[in-house]
Amino acid sequence: MIDARRLRTLRAVADHRTVTAAAAALFLTPSAVSQQLAALENEVGHQLLVRDGRGIRLTAAGEILVRHSNAVMAQLERAEAELAAYGAGQAGDVTVASFATGIATVVAPAMASLAASAPGIRLRVRDAEGDASLMMVVDGHADLAVAVEYRGAPHEDDQRLARVPLYAEPFDAVLPRGHRLAGSSRVNVSDLAEEPWIGPYPGNPCHDVVVLACEFAGFQPRLAHSSDDFRAVAALAGAGAGVALVPRSALRGVDLPDVVVLPVAGVPATRRVFAAVRRGAAEHPLIRPVLDALRAAADRARPAALA
Repeated sequence: MIDARRLRTLRAVADHRTVTAAAAALFLTPSAVSQQLAALENEVGHQLLVRDGRGIRLTAAGEILVRHSNAVMAQLERAEAELAAYGAGQAGDVTVASFATGIATVVAPAMASLAASAPGIRLRVRDAEGDASLMMVVDGHADLAVAVEYRGAPHEDDQRLARVPLYAEPFDAVLPRGHRLAGSSRVNVSDLAEEPWIGPYPGNPCHDVVVLACEFAGFQPRLAHSSDDFRAVAALAGAGAGVALVPRSALRGVDLPDVVVLPVAGVPATRRVFAAVRRGAAEHPLIRPVLDALRAAADRARPAALA
């Protein structure tokens, strides 16, 4: 019989592409990971991995086994959810990984509502960008992620994760107050093609949104300055360092005396935010109330801050 722990190890190597990275994600030593993989190959009678440059890739047999691993892991999550419901009560910790604005927009309001409706559920919040938070869930370091759609994000049919849409918000243009377009009611992204740009670092999901918006407008942005903190981005714009596209909720409540924030004409760049849990875990009696509270918080926030 195939050991489920070894399947989890194989999936971690498939996700992280090296034994060292998989070992760190699983809190194991690289030698322990290598031993588990060797034992799994002996169990199934096939080579599952081959070296690929400095990393590792799956063989055809490995791909088959990882697909089944995803189904096995999802079924185990469902079993845990049913056992918890049988045992239960709604009492325990739920770790939520979210980017900073998501914490302010939906996670903190959900925490406040859960304190009244399900006081036994304790949220543990971890600040993490979407590309990191999703892997925290896959690796078991978080129970739930609030993440942003981005180019490399797992697809909706990914067998490791189940997704729940929360909200979508447009990006607004942030211009120095003395900018030639500062008096406009709206800004075309194409009108900013020759400007220096300020934006998030590559790897931040919002970086992809900004670059794609500029590509759709027919140019590659000249990123002169980089920061993942949108208040810092606005401060740099106010100092005349360049222009930016910023999610609408990111600057809510921030004093911005030196910039003008304008909506984008046409189809604006949009940040699509969703919650993700390990597939099979959505009905866990601790996780389901958190998902419901997040959706309710998103519904409340949408007309006030996101539209």
